[in-house]
Amino acid sequence: MYLTKNRYYTTVLIIGTGIAGCTAALTLANKGIDVTIITSGNSIDTGNSPLAQGGIVYRGENDSTYKLKQDIITAGWNYNYHKAVNFLCKKGPEVVEKILIQELNVPFERDENGVLKLTKEGGHSLKRILYCGDYTGRAIIDSFVKKIKEHPNITILTKRTAIDLITSHHHSKKMEFKYQLNNQCVGAYIYNEQLDIVETVFADYTILATGGIGQIYLHTTNSPSAIGSGLVMAHRSGAKVMNCEFIQFHPTSLYQRGGQKFLISEALRGEGAKFVRIDGTPFMEEYDPRGDLAPRDIVTRAIVEEMLKTGDEFVYLDAADYVKKDIPKRFPTIYKKCLELGVDMTKEPIPVVPAAHFFCGGVLVDLYGRTTLNRLYAIGECSCTGVHGANRLASTSLLEGLTWGHSAANYIHSKLNKRTRLYRRLIDSIPDWCNPGTQRNEDPALIAQDWSTIKHTMWNYVGIIRTTARLKRAKEDLTNLNKRLYEFYKNTPISKNLIDLFHACQCAIIITDAANRNPKSIGCHYRV
Repeated sequence: MYLTKNRYYTTVLIIGTGIAGCTAALTLANKGIDVTIITSGNSIDTGNSPLAQGGIVYRGENDSTYKLKQDIITAGWNYNYHKAVNFLCKKGPEVVEKILIQELNVPFERDENGVLKLTKEGGHSLKRILYCGDYTGRAIIDSFVKKIKEHPNITILTKRTAIDLITSHHHSKKMEFKYQLNNQCVGAYIYNEQLDIVETVFADYTILATGGIGQIYLHTTNSPSAIGSGLVMAHRSGAKVMNCEFIQFHPTSLYQRGGQKFLISEALRGEGAKFVRIDGTPFMEEYDPRGDLAPRDIVTRAIVEEMLKTGDEFVYLDAADYVKKDIPKRFPTIYKKCLELGVDMTKEPIPVVPAAHFFCGGVLVDLYGRTTLNRLYAIGECSCTGVHGANRLASTSLLEGLTWGHSAANYIHSKLNKRTRLYRRLIDSIPDWCNPGTQRNEDPALIAQDWSTIKHTMWNYVGIIRTTARLKRAKEDLTNLNKRLYEFYKNTPISKNLIDLFHACQCAIIITDAANRNPKSIGCHYRV
């Protein structure tokens, strides 16, 4: 991988280590391909995927590709790309069987006869979801991590934060590459937090698997790394992005003041739990005939309306009176977390509030994860395959990441060939990172205030319910902040704090612009 000081080469560079990135890495490595996978965390299990509780879509009894497709399209308000939905419904369960069940042997719940158990979640017409208690994402990622760590073809780089994608049009010093019609991605500039240096990493193919955008909102279930960096880097490089106005707010995060919100799995409602007011009366059937298992966008707005009516800061989710199973056994993680906060969910209802959860838009890709920028792929939550449309169906996120990670890896393998002299000259024409900033004036108080501005602006103006006036105010405030950050960025040495803040602000602007352009209320994008 080493070329010269701070300059490296790898066949495939994968930025992100969730289920999509891990699937692509393992699939390519098993085919003998040299893969480098980077994460901004201390380990490769610090993203959103380990936080997934509910499960992953598989095959239900008397299920069919058509039935799953109809459920996905209904949840997505028929804003979906039908070709991508067909691909997921047909290929997804096959990849689950091949990778998760056969290769990784993920410990999904089984009955006494060894038959896989299935559960049901909101928007699904039948039980078709595999699960491991209420820690499915953690079980899947742990299985991946074991394989990836021991694989000789995979290099893992931790504490690395991607700054920018390297492209022939933007970074080459030779005019012959700027004149070419096809701009191409040849790697990325990576900040090494441990050494405080910027590394230039070249790759035949670069895969973005950076996850979601939840941390730009005041309340989110997402991990700290979910700031939209992949979306921003691709957009800045000229790749097309799509459906960025569609942010899914999960209706049930555990009510607590401050910090990342703890997710209360939708599977709890799949087992019978109901939303109730503080006086104990259920209310969801007043909003939708599907009641507590209506799609997430509908449930979320119903909760907001109830909170506005009563002035309360939360509603209750009652499992104690409605779930007939052994709650501590079926939902051990949720049960333990609730107990830590003084709530015994076997005896009393759980206080819940909505929180930013899933990004339905992203970098536009085809069935193989290809973006509109040559040699750049995007998979998982940072991509827009068209599967989710205007709102995601429960437990399809892990399936999408797995399916497109597998598809992208196979396609890249089919296209790999010997690098030409022209490609080598292109790499030689790319300069190392040059940071003009010399003033070490990074002020923690200013950074904290800028983050607060982004989070409050997005929550209040570009949140669950949007208006023209709110979106206009958001654009003005975020644009002004971005100008200040840009000036600061030019004069201050690079750091992880600065990279994250810069990416978060630009991500917020991309989403706000998309929300402004779409005047219609549909799915997760609700305008009044």
